[in-house]
Amino acid sequence: MLRVLGLVAVALALATPLKAEQVVAGLSQEAISITTNFAGSEILIYGAVRREEPPPGSAPMEVIVTVQGPSRAVTVRRKERRFGIWVNTDATRINEAPTFYAVSSTGPLDAILSQTEDLRHRITLARAIRAVGTGRTDQDVFNAALIRIRTQDAAYQLTEGAVRFREQTLFDTSIRLPANLTEGEYVTRIFLTRGGAVVDVYEQTIPVRKVGLERMIYTLAHERPLVYGLLSLFIAIAAGWMASALFRAIRR
Repeated sequence: MLRVLGLVAVALALATPLKAEQVVAGLSQEAISITTNFAGSEILIYGAVRREEPPPGSAPMEVIVTVQGPSRAVTVRRKERRFGIWVNTDATRINEAPTFYAVSSTGPLDAILSQTEDLRHRITLARAIRAVGTGRTDQDVFNAALIRIRTQDAAYQLTEGAVRFREQTLFDTSIRLPANLTEGEYVTRIFLTRGGAVVDVYEQTIPVRKVGLERMIYTLAHERPLVYGLLSLFIAIAAGWMASALFRAIRR
């Protein structure tokens, strides 16, 4: 029986066609540590396309790189000016929105990626956000507002044309990570496309973790909030007393 299963597995493996083109890539950092003086970081993403020769009559090869942070639910509110004051007039809850999302490509996304492939792989900023069951006809307006706000904060990035090809098969780009990163797993994906269709996908995860004093403070605040609150109060009182004592010494 085992021999028969082994022969079947070999036959299936031989019947599976190898990909004509494959992405081989690497990252300049395999992990990122958030310390008290963390001011952001930059990831260099580089790679090559492994192939024997381009398919005859094929469209030009293109590359899209995405880096996605942990997703969280978020509430987006609409503000309007009423009687000279800005007030919240409407709101909707988005089920999943990446805390960080960067897209870099060799060219304009609408020219190198079809809508069908974008829907399948959720590559563009608009597809990375999921808002299901809101019942709103204007949900796209709230999604666009979230993208606009987070783009201004550098949490969302779109850099078309930033992936550089070298010698037709080598490529590289860099993604800037802001200082206010959310701890978690950051997924890097590299898409190889031809004629708008995705030919191959490469994926690698980068862990982002707080370390040192930053980790101790974070753990204390989330696991022992009472101790954290009392310690914060003590530090505030001590700092106030020291400032008062210093001020009295200076006046003398």
